Amino acid sequence: MALSDRDRAILDFERTWWSEPGPKELAIRERFELSPTRYYQVLNELLESTDAVAYDPLVVRRLRRLKDKRRRARFEGRSAGEPPLR
Repeated sequence: MALSDRDRAILDFERTWWSEPGPKELAIRERFELSPTRYYQVLNELLESTDAVAYDPLVVRRLRRLKDKRRRARFEGRSAGEPPLR
C-alpha cells in the first residue's frame, strides 16, 4: 500500500521536528490534528512499512533503532538511557 500524504508528512516531521520551536507534542497536535498517542500509533505502523523505508530509509532505520533500544530497556528493567547490565 502506497504512503498517504499524511504518512509522508509524518516521516518528514520526524526528520526535522527538533529544529522547530516548542514542545513536540504541541507541534503534533497542531500539524496533524492527532493526539500524541494516536500519532505514535500511526508512526509505529509506518515503521513496519516497506513503502516508508523506500521513502526515507535513514529516518525509518533511526526510529527502528530507537524503538528497539527502548524495548530492550523495558525488557531488562532499566531506562533507555541507562547502560546495559553486565
